[in-house]
Amino acid sequence: MGPGGTGSGWPLAGTVLVAVAASLVAGGEDCLWYVDRNGSWHPGFDCDFFTFCCGTCHQRYCCRDPLRLLTERQQRHCLAF
Repeated sequence: MGPGGTGSGWPLAGTVLVAVAASLVAGGEDCLWYVDRNGSWHPGFDCDFFTFCCGTCHQRYCCRDPLRLLTERQQRHCLAF
């Protein structure tokens, strides 16, 4: 059977490719301003290319781990609460 046939690795490879592309597109994403658990205000900052904003609503930093990615949408949600 050819590419994409039953039992082929193409669906998995496609999923991995999309995940890698999404993390590269997210590279350089900004961390918005936030207030930490002590109530201290922290200004927003830019992340370098190939890194993105990571952390929680109360602590943010730049990283390369897509599992720790904090999107701008999630950051804005933090501001609402």
